[in-house]
Amino acid sequence: MNIVFISNEYPLWTSGGLGTFLQTFGRSLVANGHKATILGIGLEIKMELLYDVGVSIIRLPKNTSILPNFIYNALALNKKIKELQSENPIDIIESPEMGLAFISKKYSAKKVIRLHGGHHFFAEAEKRNVTWRKAFLEKRSFCKADGFIAVSNYVKTHTEKYLSYKNRPITTINYPLDTEAKDLNRPTNLNSILFAGTVCEKKGVRQLIEAFKIVRKHYPEKKLDIYGRDWYFPGGESYVAYLKKKYNASYFENVTFHGSIPRSILYEKYAEASFCIFPSHMETQGMVSLEAMLLKKPVIFSKFGPGPETIVHGKTGLLCNTYDPSDIAKKMIWFIENPEKAKDIGENASRAVKKKYDINMILQKNINFYHSLLK
Repeated sequence: MNIVFISNEYPLWTSGGLGTFLQTFGRSLVANGHKATILGIGLEIKMELLYDVGVSIIRLPKNTSILPNFIYNALALNKKIKELQSENPIDIIESPEMGLAFISKKYSAKKVIRLHGGHHFFAEAEKRNVTWRKAFLEKRSFCKADGFIAVSNYVKTHTEKYLSYKNRPITTINYPLDTEAKDLNRPTNLNSILFAGTVCEKKGVRQLIEAFKIVRKHYPEKKLDIYGRDWYFPGGESYVAYLKKKYNASYFENVTFHGSIPRSILYEKYAEASFCIFPSHMETQGMVSLEAMLLKKPVIFSKFGPGPETIVHGKTGLLCNTYDPSDIAKKMIWFIENPEKAKDIGENASRAVKKKYDINMILQKNINFYHSLLK
């Protein structure tokens, strides 16, 4: 099967949940005899072509013409898809929610939208208005899809409040994890509490900072290690700078912003932490929580969104009210004061993740869905 993914994200250039998914899934496809190509618009004036364990990554030249970006992107992507089609017939063209808006209908390949969380979804989740242009493009894209894959039941049900699936096939298939043995045997730092993700409001970082202040009143030796890139407001101010203006220095004692690090190093940091916390206000699935759980780490996740699909509260992790710093602190303190129970939860979590998110099982679910569209 020959599959082309429309995306500008991939870990060779950018980090994030979508890029990580494409790398894990793409490598899995190639290892099982399929062809996977990631096609997007790059940042350079020349086309970039790379291979990652058999996955082809094509980044087309950036727009240096007088054309508006949306017209240039449409022309460039369709031209390249036509070339790829002539070289080797494409079976599936897949994109995120908005990605099919300007992809031509004339290709024989079936078109699939994978619901990673689009404009309507996050506008609803973040209680903000949709912009007419993005809303139009998303609706246009949905009209062109032959089928849909949701990465969680939550993203499926919340997206359909605003967008119609047009009575076309839709299924829920979680992101896959490379669940092969990842026992890193790193010494645990009992004082280290880890957060990973973009440092921004919707990831719950502000409430986490407030919660950690409460935790340190009882356990002043504890440390909060924050890994992830800073987020910037439209005016250019960083989110970390905003937090440091909002709160006095006492809130940041034993808090370290490490910035973004390679995923391989992040796995080591997961393994070294006493427990991990991801108090996101909104996720479509939440990859970092799964990665930490795979490594037998006790995890605190959101009781909202896909949290209940990911964690059985009290058995494979703890769920918290991510808008309430006192509740976040309560869950953190529970792990601190119940180390043996926390260890059991970490063991349970690893077993559950290996069973539910096994890459081979997830791959087969995707292949079966693709084949159902090609019949």
